[in-house]
Amino acid sequence: MNLLENSDNKHKGLEIFLKSIMSFIGVALLAMGAMLCKQGNVGLDPFTAINIGISDKIGLSLGTYQLLANLFIILFVLFLDRKKIGIGTVINMVGAGFMIDWFSSIYSSVFHYEPTILTGIVNGILGLLLFTLGTSLYMCAKVGVAPYDALAPIASKRLRVKYRICRVVQDLGFMVSALIAGGPIGPATIIISFFAGPLISFWNTRLSRNIAASIVEFSKNPSGKNIGHGVGGAGRYTVHLVKESYNLTLITQEQLSDYSDEELEQRVQQTARTLKDTKAVVRNTINQYVMLKREERRRKKAENQNKKNEKKQ
Repeated sequence: MNLLENSDNKHKGLEIFLKSIMSFIGVALLAMGAMLCKQGNVGLDPFTAINIGISDKIGLSLGTYQLLANLFIILFVLFLDRKKIGIGTVINMVGAGFMIDWFSSIYSSVFHYEPTILTGIVNGILGLLLFTLGTSLYMCAKVGVAPYDALAPIASKRLRVKYRICRVVQDLGFMVSALIAGGPIGPATIIISFFAGPLISFWNTRLSRNIAASIVEFSKNPSGKNIGHGVGGAGRYTVHLVKESYNLTLITQEQLSDYSDEELEQRVQQTARTLKDTKAVVRNTINQYVMLKREERRRKKAENQNKKNEKKQ
């Protein structure tokens, strides 16, 4: 579900604009990460890998072919579930491939070295970090999903099959197709497809969701002071280790493509219970505060009365 829907924000246009910038930065970082994985020869995500394999065979640039592939996929998405289409969809489908081409040309012109295992490892690690950070930013902006990421939830809803089964079949299918097409399949392909969840979850928790929330708050009351608070808050986020892998990846991917109806209903019920518990805590806290203030006033009143009695004596 798009966060901008049912919003009572008077500056909704500003919120959409800022979240679109957030999505664009996310796609740029995602593309930079994919480029580093490509340069390190450690593989890419299944969709980009198959696009590289086919584009190399027919003599098109990655950006041009990936745009054509996305246009083909988006026709089905528009027909089956157009709610998943937004500004972020356009940014991703148009920008990702061309940005990978652009970053690749810059990288090749700046760095001149013989590839080694060490350079592959360094590029792979940096690439995965940037790829997952970009995915997180683009995901948490919630202004539309990439056509590829909309396929699994649509299939889940239409075929009445669990989302994770649809996503696994989709990723495996594209991975095998990329291998046949001669695309760059490697360790990073497996990691991105099945084990990137913890990193994306980490970025979501420590950075991306906070940025998205700050954008919402700022757009409600735009001011230079709020910008300062947002920037200062972003700088205070800390690092922690996330251990879950495959299940978190599937959950993250489903968030990326919006929840299925069943998952959405579960989330609504869970949030309703949390809200109920939170209201009870707040109510009890208010009651405690009232009692404490009442006791404080009683003691002050008694103290003042004692002072008056002492003066009379």
